[in-house]
Amino acid sequence: MDRDRELLRHFLAAIAYRTQKALRGAPEHYSTFSAGNRARTPVELIRHMTALMGYVRTFFQGGSYPMKPDPLPTFQAEVGRFHEMIEAVGALLASDAKCSISPEQLLQGPFADTMTHVGQLAMLRRLADSPVAPENFIYADIRADRLHADQPPPARPDKRWPEAPE
Repeated sequence: MDRDRELLRHFLAAIAYRTQKALRGAPEHYSTFSAGNRARTPVELIRHMTALMGYVRTFFQGGSYPMKPDPLPTFQAEVGRFHEMIEAVGALLASDAKCSISPEQLLQGPFADTMTHVGQLAMLRRLADSPVAPENFIYADIRADRLHADQPPPARPDKRWPEAPE
């Protein structure tokens, strides 16, 4: 596997890790929390992130993936489908499968877009009155072979943070 694909796989793993960090311990109401002004809810963001990764898959396998996948019955099912999709993309990157666009295009387009939405998930946690504790991501246990929902806890969480819930 070339270095570009290794880095893309690692970026996928960072997406998986940060997604779970934003979701871990979220209150029950979080999945449908609305910030207003037609902003996507967390469940809508996860579904959109799945569509982005499905779009990536089409550059390897052809075909199409719906821009708006059918809703699943639970938030956990949506999160599971998202992780299954990034695992599928990770497997394609690890294979000899040809991609019809460059690694740079994957990164600047759907990969960067997905990471932006991970940040929105974290921001919505704060707006839903359940902020996510900060950590130093340089030391996070992120591995390219771990794209599933079962991500490790923070390796170096900040001991103090002013936004901590009382």
